[in-house]
Amino acid sequence: MMRSLWTAATGMMTQQTNVDTISQNLANVNTTAYKKETAEFKSLLYQTIQEQSYDANGDPKPVGIQVGLGVRNSAITSQYTQGNLRETGNDYDFAIEGKGFFMVQTRDGGIAYTRNGSLQLATGVNGVTLATSEGNALLDTTGTPIVLDDYYNPANITINDAGELCYPDENNNANPIGIQIGLVQFNNPSGLEKMSHSLLRATEASGEARLESEDTSLEQSKIHQGFLESSNVQAVDEIVNLIVAQRAYEMNSKIITATDEMLQQANNLR
Repeated sequence: MMRSLWTAATGMMTQQTNVDTISQNLANVNTTAYKKETAEFKSLLYQTIQEQSYDANGDPKPVGIQVGLGVRNSAITSQYTQGNLRETGNDYDFAIEGKGFFMVQTRDGGIAYTRNGSLQLATGVNGVTLATSEGNALLDTTGTPIVLDDYYNPANITINDAGELCYPDENNNANPIGIQIGLVQFNNPSGLEKMSHSLLRATEASGEARLESEDTSLEQSKIHQGFLESSNVQAVDEIVNLIVAQRAYEMNSKIITATDEMLQQANNLR
């Protein structure tokens, strides 16, 4: 009976983590480009009671006797599926259609990645820089911050599907100015390390960033100006998952209660 106490306890702990994950999804249902997370489970070690069991006639049965010792969380995986594109009308909102990620330069000089294309214009000494709301500069295909000098009027800058910055000539034709937004992909995006402010960091599990402009084997992503990618969280699905997790938590708690009652009865035997 003590085994059932600990087994049920592991079930309650893992379901608590499951509820925590669901609450994170629901909290970010309106976060730009947020990717839903899914808790995954695996069974713990099995205790072998008898390697080979026998029937009433003494003949061996084809299977032995093993008892499971519970469950644990094996991973919390982000689902990098495409979110809906929401029109904002803001010239410096960019949504990615595809598997690409924006590259941004962090305050410590490193490179982080994001799907959140809500950008601002940061004024500097050399001109204006495309940056996130936290001030992280957007990088081009060479890994250099995108800076527009005084020659260009930022209000007239447009972006084509390939991420090239364009500026109108005297005939009002939008021509590329030689700057292209850098988009990268990863072999295993679920292995990216999550940071604050919707930023991600490459890890050994995710693999190195593969630049779309250089890797012709990659399916090229498209950038849509004036749009943002919505979260891929489906609130209805999360509510259903929450109900399932809550019921599983309750059932494990009832197992602990039942085991406690059985132990109490055993202790009261005369």
